[in-house]
Amino acid sequence: MTKVFIDGSAGTTGLRIYERLATRSDFEFLKLSEELRKNDEARREMLNLADIVFLCLPDAAAIDAVAMIENKNTAVIDTSTAHRTADGWTYGFPELWGMRDKIKNSKRIANPGCHASGVVALLAPLRESGIISKDAAVSAFSLTGYSGGGKKMIAEYETEGRDVLLDAPRMYALGQGHKHLKEIVKICDLDAPPVFCPIVAPFYSGMEVTIPLHKKDINGKVDDIKNIYKNYYKRGLVHFAEEDGEDGFMSAGALSGRDDMKITVCGNEDRILLVSRFDNLGKGASGSAIQNMNILLGVDENEGLNV
Repeated sequence: MTKVFIDGSAGTTGLRIYERLATRSDFEFLKLSEELRKNDEARREMLNLADIVFLCLPDAAAIDAVAMIENKNTAVIDTSTAHRTADGWTYGFPELWGMRDKIKNSKRIANPGCHASGVVALLAPLRESGIISKDAAVSAFSLTGYSGGGKKMIAEYETEGRDVLLDAPRMYALGQGHKHLKEIVKICDLDAPPVFCPIVAPFYSGMEVTIPLHKKDINGKVDDIKNIYKNYYKRGLVHFAEEDGEDGFMSAGALSGRDDMKITVCGNEDRILLVSRFDNLGKGASGSAIQNMNILLGVDENEGLNV
């Protein structure tokens, strides 16, 4: 039976991973008591006993945790930002060309960022096909539920008598230094980061990433983009939807509670909108991590997921 340890199990991502895996009988969970949860020696023991470790920690703590692992057979799935562009780590987005086999044979998997997942799903196939050039001036905006900010932000939004400013969407990372930009540039093979506008809104979970394009930005037509997505996403948790939306609207919460992602193309031949919708805690975090674990174990990618 596979031994699994979630380091950082009290956080939102760790809790969702445990929730999904608790329904399965093919695991033995390695757990620490509350008083030992932050004890380095106790953690070191669990990290080295486990077959698969999920790191649901801040970046510095994730780096420290990896340094504790001496067991060469322990596979690590890190949900932090720490290793997404690091040498020796595999980027855990299986739907990308050739990435599934790399994940299957890796012991160090860096789970993608939530915003980055939506951008990468839309841009990477177009870059690989040459529809968008390497030096393209790309922009993106991403609307997310507040659970993406972790326990502190959840508490802020769910506290009675909260600040009235939290009742409306709030843009952040205004200095264009969002931590997901580095992986977007690398994985999508771009010369420069997109102009990126992340927005947190007063709903618990869900995400909607939009990349606007003008006709001059693409080497082809709208139908070419649609056909690329149709052919590219035939396996995994990402699916192309020819028509997506709700009576002329597209809610960022449409896939809340799910672990898959839907992408679509809106607009017209002159002004195009590429849209991905998913749950920031699903395909944007825990669902993706479990998908990567399933690939490591050689079981159905959807096993234990809500799709």
